[in-house]
Amino acid sequence: MVTAAAPDRGKLHMSVVSAIEADILSGELKVGSRLPSEADLARRFSISTRSVREGLQILETRGLVRRRHGERAEVVRDDVKQFLGSLATNVRSLFAEDPAYLVQLMDVRRMFELEVVGRLAAGEGTLSDDVAAALSDLASATEFAQYAEADAKFHRALVQSLGNEILSSVYGDLYALITDVIRLTSRVPSKTQAEGVAEHEAIFDAIRSGQADTSRALMREHIDNSTVYLQQAIDAANQQGRPR
Repeated sequence: MVTAAAPDRGKLHMSVVSAIEADILSGELKVGSRLPSEADLARRFSISTRSVREGLQILETRGLVRRRHGERAEVVRDDVKQFLGSLATNVRSLFAEDPAYLVQLMDVRRMFELEVVGRLAAGEGTLSDDVAAALSDLASATEFAQYAEADAKFHRALVQSLGNEILSSVYGDLYALITDVIRLTSRVPSKTQAEGVAEHEAIFDAIRSGQADTSRALMREHIDNSTVYLQQAIDAANQQGRPR
């Protein structure tokens, strides 16, 4: 006679996670609604309140619920956009703790933007008029802040041109951080405004002429150089902050 295996008590909390996550993503549980009490959930799933708390902790880590002492857990998001916005906030908090994380952001940019320009050059998506407009703003900028803003808009417009809404949303949520990075890197003496404009124009021309490999190579060089400038800016700031 075969007997049923005993349930894995180390995974009992996952029944709560799976069921509540499904209800949130399906829309059955709306943002702002409250979950049943821990005791009620324990009875519903035939598990201990400790297992319920473990499940709620995972849901909170995933950004689906928020818990406050003495209150029932609250649903705080039900779609991708809200999740990505929260993700960007979490990333910004990392930067506040350690500016060196900005260098890691440059690596994320490299992953995104090399793929974007290569696919645009290969014929995917449609180059937005905002790309050319940003180039014009770069060339006509008379102040540092104007140049940095136009630079950031150029890269954002390229990403949006691909037409992938989720990618555009992720990049858009990180846009303010990327603009901050560009401001930092542009302050490091490295090249003239004309040279910077020429770099962006070369990327734009390679995309329009269908040169996927060249587009990627130019974007890689551009971001790699910016990463070096960023590290120099961070090192200089750290140096100034050290006691003499």
